[in-house]
Amino acid sequence: MGRWRWILPALVLLVWFAGAGPLGALSGQLTGLQENDTAAFLPDSAESTQVADLQQGFSPVQAIPAVLLWEGDGQLDPAVLQAVGERTQEAARIAEDAGYLAGQPSPPVPSQDGEAVQVLLPLVPDLGDELGPLVDEIRAAIAVEGTDAYVTGPAGIFADFGKAFEGIDGLLLLAAFGVVLVILLVVYRSPILPFLVIGTAGLALTAGNAVAFLLADNGVITVNGQSQGIASILVVGAATDYGLLLVARFREELRHEESKYTAMRTALRRSWEPIVASGATVVLGVLCLLLSDLAGNRGLGPISAVSVTLSIVAALTFLPAALTLLGRAAFWPFRPQYGVEPPQGRGWQRVAALVGRRPRRVLALSVLGLLAAAVFAPTYDAAGTTFSEVIQGESNGVDGQEALARHFDAGSGSPTVVVTPEATAPAVAEAAAATEGVATVVPFTGAQGPPQPGAAPVVVDGLVRLDVVLAVPADSTEAVEVVQRLRSTLDAADPAALVGGDTATNLDTRETAARDLRVIVPSVLAVVTVVLALLLRSLLAPLLLVATVVLSVGATVGVAALLFDGVFGFPGSDPTILLIAFVFLVALGIDYNIFLMTRAREESLAHGTREGVLRALAVTGGVITSAGLVLAATFGALSVLPLLFLVQLAFLVGFGVLLDTFVVRSLVVPAAVALIGDRTWWPSRLARRRREPERERELEPASSR
Repeated sequence: MGRWRWILPALVLLVWFAGAGPLGALSGQLTGLQENDTAAFLPDSAESTQVADLQQGFSPVQAIPAVLLWEGDGQLDPAVLQAVGERTQEAARIAEDAGYLAGQPSPPVPSQDGEAVQVLLPLVPDLGDELGPLVDEIRAAIAVEGTDAYVTGPAGIFADFGKAFEGIDGLLLLAAFGVVLVILLVVYRSPILPFLVIGTAGLALTAGNAVAFLLADNGVITVNGQSQGIASILVVGAATDYGLLLVARFREELRHEESKYTAMRTALRRSWEPIVASGATVVLGVLCLLLSDLAGNRGLGPISAVSVTLSIVAALTFLPAALTLLGRAAFWPFRPQYGVEPPQGRGWQRVAALVGRRPRRVLALSVLGLLAAAVFAPTYDAAGTTFSEVIQGESNGVDGQEALARHFDAGSGSPTVVVTPEATAPAVAEAAAATEGVATVVPFTGAQGPPQPGAAPVVVDGLVRLDVVLAVPADSTEAVEVVQRLRSTLDAADPAALVGGDTATNLDTRETAARDLRVIVPSVLAVVTVVLALLLRSLLAPLLLVATVVLSVGATVGVAALLFDGVFGFPGSDPTILLIAFVFLVALGIDYNIFLMTRAREESLAHGTREGVLRALAVTGGVITSAGLVLAATFGALSVLPLLFLVQLAFLVGFGVLLDTFVVRSLVVPAAVALIGDRTWWPSRLARRRREPERERELEPASSR
């Protein structure tokens, strides 16, 4: 019977390889289902969403405006203006031939200084992946000698924003897998093991994206570029981490068992619980994002949960099967020998010895260092950023917005929309015009082109639409502040007046994200605490571990606040990024504490809690550190995409994971557990174990004896 034991692992591999092709075909279609329009993610109760619904009655043909802008070094002569008219018709022809023209372009509107001219070109909304190529073609067609030509406004900005996500399937994953491969080659010093672990992560990623595609295609979840990119990085990091833990345990068991099958059976028996518990923590943590009022966050929760679940499945099926068939050959050229213990690494033995000798001092200094960094967390600027600020590097749309502001009312390309009862429209218009930051207020007449004063307004069901042009760029932080003042002013003039438009959408998104932060943060902490209590069979240990992770997150945010503002010069951050970073840092930070504490509990049964946690630190130090480095480097790969929020998320999660790996898990938790002793496991039986007097004296630091 023993000689046929290879059949089961071989069948497992066969199932994975057979499914890789169909799963890969589905996975490749996920990008095509992205929805990167901010308005699509707001709840129906948001004021800007209500206005967007009412707007459909005023203009049956919905459009996203592209602002065509030509800027000269001085006064534009008649020849240039004639060329602008010709280029405008060419741009309209391009959009019409593609079937994306939503109406006729406006007449060219010169600026008061005569140095620029703009045209509004209405395009069909919800173009998805087609918007970028269309805008690129129009940009190439509107060049006029002697001017700088731009396609800006919502269409131009969204096109540039969408192009930034084009690297998700290529550049991002290449960077992620590349950095993981380098780290694994250094850690294992083997040409075989790194590819087994990366193969596990690759299969998990393929399966995760395939399931996400099926869910998104059937309308179960909403996927955008942000959620797909973050979930892809998460599955690569999680699958690699779980693989590292299993490989380390298998190598350890191969030194105690001559049979590779017995060694894998023991390794799986002792690894599956921390791996499943770790994955369950992450899954339940990200599923708390379902409590979000933003569809983008709600979509990130399920896609991340699916990805992590399949990471667990791959790490506990594909990788064990491959390792079992290869046996000791997987570790070539440094094969673990049966009955031969490896030389003990001095690094983590020394750390464990230091914690054991001076637990109070180690704990005090570590906590003080974390608190010193956490003091700056309240200075973290999470007031929000604009699309223009989010796009890093070259952007014709962003440059066009700056040029537009130099010559026109900056918000002319994307006016704020007010919908109000006809009876109070004059008073509302007067109040809006008196609001600081508002340039002009005109009624919507249904005519093409910029709004013209004096025209008769369109009335729909007793409602009038007012187009409010702001004096500042529509996607700027200043514009958001203007809309806040506008809503407050109009609420006094007529509470029935509603304020919408792109700027109002940005405002509602920020306010909704801030609400999510208040609701989801305590939910994640509660879920993680319950999972730890069930795993460790203790109430005190979970509270200790959650407290240390929260302190670590606070320190991370404090350091980020200092660096983002003082060193990197970032314009700010978004509360959504802070929320996602918190969820990942708590869930992933607890992972390493789970790896440590499950081993500590195992060792405590034989050696007592103090000795058990020190043994666990020495044994797991190498593998957990490797896992932390892999996860931090994997999230660091997000910074290759030219988007501010991904760069910030890469730093927050990467730095936070490293801080948790090298300070919290290595110093704070072991020192605290060594001091608390068996009471760590209260109220389980392990906490009530009788201790000998000598054992009590061991718990005292040397300095107090």
